[in-house]
Amino acid sequence: MFEQSIGKRSEKVKNTVERGAVKKFAEAIGDLHPLYIDEAYGQRSRFGENIAPPTFPRVFAYGAIEGLVLPPKGLIHGEQRYHYTRPLLIGEDVYCFLEVKNYEEKAGKSGQMGILTLGGHGLDDAGEAIFTSEQVIIISAAVRRMMRV
Repeated sequence: MFEQSIGKRSEKVKNTVERGAVKKFAEAIGDLHPLYIDEAYGQRSRFGENIAPPTFPRVFAYGAIEGLVLPPKGLIHGEQRYHYTRPLLIGEDVYCFLEVKNYEEKAGKSGQMGILTLGGHGLDDAGEAIFTSEQVIIISAAVRRMMRV
């Protein structure tokens, strides 16, 4: 279904790590660590600034991959992993893009399922990697049937 998309990438999209967005995210995940939200604490930290929670890149825009059109509902979130070279700092710009790393199909109880693996990348102004992520999306047999109609 998406084999032809393996290796395709989106264009880079500029995102800013905004203080207010980090605070709302920290509240939403129930982790109000002062390193995320307390300015004085962040200034005294080894980073000299507040940082974003590790899963914060989930809210970034990554751009669209040509030819990869997924339905807005019915997908199953398989897993998500992040690898950082350093933390995300409040106020910095991050340039993000996605790539299709893999697609495979497996037999399930209700029919063929699709397993789509996407790689996310976040780069700084100099083009150096801040983080990479890997996201697995499961496309159930029912959703696959709807997509073929």
